[in-house]
Amino acid sequence: MISFSDTAVAKVKEFAAQTPEAEGKNLRIFIQGIGCSGFAYGFTFDEERDGDTLVENGELTVLVDPNSAPNLSGAKVDFIDDQRGTGFMVDNPNQPAADACGTDGGCSGCG
Repeated sequence: MISFSDTAVAKVKEFAAQTPEAEGKNLRIFIQGIGCSGFAYGFTFDEERDGDTLVENGELTVLVDPNSAPNLSGAKVDFIDDQRGTGFMVDNPNQPAADACGTDGGCSGCG
């Protein structure tokens, strides 16, 4: 379903070790919404909930809610620290077109 690069796995483990609230919890990835640039993703440490899909990625267990799961199928997560910025980057084959929220190819009405 979702794959994480070795760099992303290491960064998740680092964040978990530095965050006391993460103890005993797994990483949850979810789609927060959709805008002109496509999906907005959320990451948090959480406990398993009914309906979650558990994705094993090496030493990492990732939780995905049932609403996000279909849109995250085949996604690849990496952690970048370069001229683009620093953070998790999601390469998602299900990403909607950049102008998906405007019928005229623009972004009218996207907030």
